[in-house]
Amino acid sequence: MKKIILLSVGVLLTLTSQAQQISDALRYSNDEIQGTARFRALSGAFGALGGDMSAVNINPAGSAVFNSSHASASASILTRHSETDFFSTEHAKTNTAIDFNQLGGAFVFKNSNENSPWKKIVLSAAYDKVDNFNNDWYAHGTNTNSIDQYFLSYAQGNRLDEISRFSGESYTDAYADIGYYYGYGNQQAFLGYESYILEPLDAVDENIAYSSNIGAGTFFQKYYHESSGYNSKVALNIATQLGNKLYLGANLNTHFIYYKQDTYFYENNSNPGSMVNEVAFDNSLRTTGSGFSFQVGAIFKPIEFLRIGASYSSPTWFLLQDETSQSIATNHNYNGSPETTVVAPNVVNFFEDYKIQSPGKITGSLAFVFAENGLISFDYSYRDYSNTRFKPTSDMYFRSLNSELSSSLTGASTYRIGGEYKIKMISLRAGYRMEESPYKNGETIGDLTGYSLGLGFNLGMVKLDLSYDNAQRKSNYQFFETGLTDPITLDSTSHNVVFTVCFNL
Repeated sequence: MKKIILLSVGVLLTLTSQAQQISDALRYSNDEIQGTARFRALSGAFGALGGDMSAVNINPAGSAVFNSSHASASASILTRHSETDFFSTEHAKTNTAIDFNQLGGAFVFKNSNENSPWKKIVLSAAYDKVDNFNNDWYAHGTNTNSIDQYFLSYAQGNRLDEISRFSGESYTDAYADIGYYYGYGNQQAFLGYESYILEPLDAVDENIAYSSNIGAGTFFQKYYHESSGYNSKVALNIATQLGNKLYLGANLNTHFIYYKQDTYFYENNSNPGSMVNEVAFDNSLRTTGSGFSFQVGAIFKPIEFLRIGASYSSPTWFLLQDETSQSIATNHNYNGSPETTVVAPNVVNFFEDYKIQSPGKITGSLAFVFAENGLISFDYSYRDYSNTRFKPTSDMYFRSLNSELSSSLTGASTYRIGGEYKIKMISLRAGYRMEESPYKNGETIGDLTGYSLGLGFNLGMVKLDLSYDNAQRKSNYQFFETGLTDPITLDSTSHNVVFTVCFNL
């Protein structure tokens, strides 16, 4: 913990790490680039094909397939449809975002010496949006567990004077001081205590046991989730063709992260003996950062119509920064009179920089190219998500979290198949993909399945491509990481339309 800086908008407070979760690591470990329209139309099965700017992100040797310099730019319309089920109460919400998701160029330098085995060198640079975090959804239902369990889980075992205001302190000063001296968990207990949800069993500083002022029964709960941001990367690529059968390539990748999440939780009850009848709890998270990775790959063409590809993607080493802010309001009966308490500290928790190492990936590919008539391509990828790590590993919280990652996550395979059929200047395309769950239980995040369709128009120096792809995945989402952990079933379906214009230079 470094310092407290007073700002006109509140307090910026530097804390040690205690807010990161497994979901954060998985959010940034996704490497499913949105890509060009042709890439999407074949469901990304490009590991042995190359000849496309987005294929370079699967197998760096793919740029050596270009016979002339090439450039492409893509725009997309992404629609996400989310259906939630919380204790048999269902709700649906749809969001649409328009995005500029891809830009890249490859420059081909052919060897004029026909006797040399090195036929050409290709230098390329590509920008791709890996993920678009824009997503809003809503869930509501009736539960028998209350939000009080969240605050109790943080409060039990902490002294009363470590989670309450000092005499004369404002909410802002107390929240900041508690975070500075005791950490994020004590701040959560502070919010529960100051909003009258928690009651100390003994009103002395040494007290470490607490009860709830929310009576047992049923609770109507609703939850709003709004997120925005992006995961993008820039790849610098070099590739070469050796003879007429072998293509080799390598990438150096720079990654950029921006993620913003706002959640609103509301609960009410009319349970007998419940002193607190309404709770509204707001949380905001903002994450920024960057990362680095590399890739190497090869494509081998043993006979004219067959191509075999293999590539390795290193782990991505991210350096991230988190900021959080919170507020809570309750309606309660105090000494027989209804009152409203609002605890809005106006404090931004700025957490010390931390690192995430996402797992590496291997990909094997096979493609059959039928001269000018079309092709069929297949990709298989494997990555072990249990190797994901938060760093520094000397941090006690991260050591515990890494142990949980190892025990909860597993290796996952991805299968992609795509095909293209050409009719003169028109190309018809389709694909299918399936990604296994990164969780051992297969339920926290389920398998992903998707299909794709596309059209291409070859106008000579210019090519126009259009694609549509669909992907569906079910997952179980928790309101909070501890205490109130009843799962929401979240069924998400994404619809992506991509338009690409390509230039052969």
